[in-house]
Amino acid sequence: MGEKAAGIKHFEKDGQPGLPLFEANERDKKEAYRKKVKSIKQAVVLTGAFTFLSIWGAFGNDIRAVFSDALTVDVEETGPWASGEIRPGRLSASEAEKLFLSVPSPASALKTSKDFSDVPHLGGSPADFEQAKSILKIFQDELGISHSSKIPLFDAGSVESQTSTLGIVNATAPRAWIDTYYPILNTPLERELQVIGEDGTVAWNADVEEVGDVADPAGKFAKTIGAWHGLSKAGDVTGKLVYVNYGSKEDFDELAAKGVDLTGKIAIARYGGLFRGLKVKGAQEAGAIGCLIYSDPRDDGSVTIANGYAPYPAGPARNPSSVQRGSVQFLSKYPGDPSTPGYPAYPNVTRQDSLNIPSIPSLPISWNNAQRLLAEIPDFTYALDGAMSSRAIRLKNDVDVKVTPIWNTMAVIPGHVKQEVVLLGCHRDAWVLGAADPISGTAAIVEIVKGLASWDAEEIGLVGSTEYGEDFHDFLRDHVVAYLNVDVATKGSRFQLGGSPSLGHLLRQAAIDIPHPTEANRTLWDARTDSGPLTGPKAMNLGGRSVEEIGADHYAEQVLMEEFAKPDSLNIRPLGSGSDYTVFLQRIGIASSDEGFGGTYTDPVYHYHSVYDSQRFQELYSDPGFVRHVAVAKHLGLVTLRLLQPPLLPLNTTQYALELGTYLKKVKSSASELSVDADFSGLEKAIISVQDASQELDRVKVKAVKRLEKAIKDLEKHRKGHCSHSRWARAANWVRKMFGVHRHHEHHHHHHAASAPRFGLAAADRTPASTETEFGKHKLPKRVRRVMKAAQAVIAINKKLSSFERGFINPEGIKDREWYRNLVVAPGKWTGYGATTFPALSEAIEIEKNATLVEHEIQRLRTQLVHLANNLQS
Repeated sequence: MGEKAAGIKHFEKDGQPGLPLFEANERDKKEAYRKKVKSIKQAVVLTGAFTFLSIWGAFGNDIRAVFSDALTVDVEETGPWASGEIRPGRLSASEAEKLFLSVPSPASALKTSKDFSDVPHLGGSPADFEQAKSILKIFQDELGISHSSKIPLFDAGSVESQTSTLGIVNATAPRAWIDTYYPILNTPLERELQVIGEDGTVAWNADVEEVGDVADPAGKFAKTIGAWHGLSKAGDVTGKLVYVNYGSKEDFDELAAKGVDLTGKIAIARYGGLFRGLKVKGAQEAGAIGCLIYSDPRDDGSVTIANGYAPYPAGPARNPSSVQRGSVQFLSKYPGDPSTPGYPAYPNVTRQDSLNIPSIPSLPISWNNAQRLLAEIPDFTYALDGAMSSRAIRLKNDVDVKVTPIWNTMAVIPGHVKQEVVLLGCHRDAWVLGAADPISGTAAIVEIVKGLASWDAEEIGLVGSTEYGEDFHDFLRDHVVAYLNVDVATKGSRFQLGGSPSLGHLLRQAAIDIPHPTEANRTLWDARTDSGPLTGPKAMNLGGRSVEEIGADHYAEQVLMEEFAKPDSLNIRPLGSGSDYTVFLQRIGIASSDEGFGGTYTDPVYHYHSVYDSQRFQELYSDPGFVRHVAVAKHLGLVTLRLLQPPLLPLNTTQYALELGTYLKKVKSSASELSVDADFSGLEKAIISVQDASQELDRVKVKAVKRLEKAIKDLEKHRKGHCSHSRWARAANWVRKMFGVHRHHEHHHHHHAASAPRFGLAAADRTPASTETEFGKHKLPKRVRRVMKAAQAVIAINKKLSSFERGFINPEGIKDREWYRNLVVAPGKWTGYGATTFPALSEAIEIEKNATLVEHEIQRLRTQLVHLANNLQS
């Protein structure tokens, strides 16, 4: 029966079909229209939740039910969208985007931020568990999931947990649950930091905790969670103090070259430049017995007390008593539970010796304490000369190490394409209150879904997401087409967008289509060159400035901005590690992204992992008006909508293939500078073969889509005259079954059948012979066969697109850190956060300087890329 029959009226806009409204009788027009508008809003919310679902979950399949060129807004009779008078209908893609972009609001984001940053919630703590349950309830309420007296709380590895994720492809209604994993974590106990006099007595005893200032209400929590390093080693050591700058590999190499022996010493390093755990690793390998890490105002840009700015909370400069907590896991070795590398932390699992955590104790300390300790080094000048303190320093770090439950709150919303999953994530846990990290990300996501699914224990070492990725590796590999991550949505003025090059054009265009959060006539994309507002007389032009002048992180940012200024730059930051995309990108090979507003040289100083990462700081300095939170929410939602538009996945493999050539140029340059003799000709040919194969696939894509659209139009034209014929009804049922479309959508599909749907992977293995058998004794109509054949071609292309980055995954992994399997991009071995392209090959050149190993890695990478090119061509 046609959609315009049986009293269904259509609201149209710009000539495009609208959401049909079924009126039980004319007297109820106003009420029905009110419910229609409400259903649209709820459908937008549902769609977002679906996409963000995996914020600690796997938000479902292709939500083409809400995101497609002929968008369907589904109103489940048992869900919150049921009205008795509203029936499913269609929105065009542009209408869906317009509706979605009207949902996120600063007021709502502000409320979410306040709600989730009101108390400390360290991963694995009772407060963390309460938030996990709160998020579960939000999911249930927003998605119309019935509540029961028993919380759907499942141990990882249990039948219920396994079924919840593996059953995503068969789901017919939204679901939400909590998975519990059991990693080894630690929490702080007694810690001491002292200067020991020559007579062995304590000459100075530091207050190792942060000092709370009542001007910020967060200050009352300064000592609630001690200032310590997650996964740090317990120990009580005494030795002379040696300054090691950033504690980078280059710093330790320079000290060694100068004949400095760190054996038995305590290293003191400043934050910045590399992941803190690798600073401890470098000190440990250099022979140090302990490591202290502090925040130095020299890395705070122009906003410092020395430049006339008051310290927070009185002003925007660093509070000198603030401390940056954080994990000291050896992130570039492997993330997640230290005792279960490569496999999930189930209860009662067999555990291994932890190889990615330090063997020496460490502590994070404030600038106030650092100044006092550095004064113990005679004539201290920050020179990297190995000068030692005149008196000994005692460092004590006592921690409670135990198996600790953590909770990933999950949700899923099923869509038309049952075999394709889009995963969105944001972690929930924080070192203290975490108003920026991660609650700003949480607030942005809630603006999309009006709910939250969240990974746990990210701060300790990306634990929740890593355990989930290890648990469901094969499922994620086979079904997830993209993972979209948000961690810190806003902590400064500059929009920073990172991701796989295959997602680059999608990410960029979505940012171009969203207005700048604070300036008229500019876009969100333009915000990636913004700087902070505190451009006083001491703010300098960063061009040509050295690391020593502006600090390692600002220097790296300036180098990147200069690279982005080049006309051929994609302007998308490569992803290394440091957030929850790691397992999906680096181990499984799923196209991934991450985004948020970061700080600049002239921004108020963000107190990373401090008690002053607070609601007040967010409202006063980081994002007044909460407009950046909303901009990130809109961007993520828009990317998701477009990612799910039919008929082809918008993954640009050719852009990535071209980037491979850029990566090779960098490797060849490094080899030349270091006088490493290597033959790159075979690798260069392999890259060209991938580029050629991808460009040919682009041509095939255009033809395949045209063929499918023509076949569907032809089928629709002839089907209108046979809508009641049993043979056509059987054909419609077959098409639905083959392409994974749920039956309850049948009654409104045919009106817009000319819009090519995105077909799921379920049909990829079906053949004309098998479908002939399914169709029964009647001959399959030729027009249905044409649709089938055209659709199978599109399905095959989508499979190649979604599996492109799987082609970079080598089961042998990267030398000395085999957990990482992506041979094209990985976190740097001695950076942790930053990305290294062609990592195994680059490290063979730059770290090992071993010609034999270089040749081995060239051949390994060449073989990987040749195989990828062959897969694209098959």
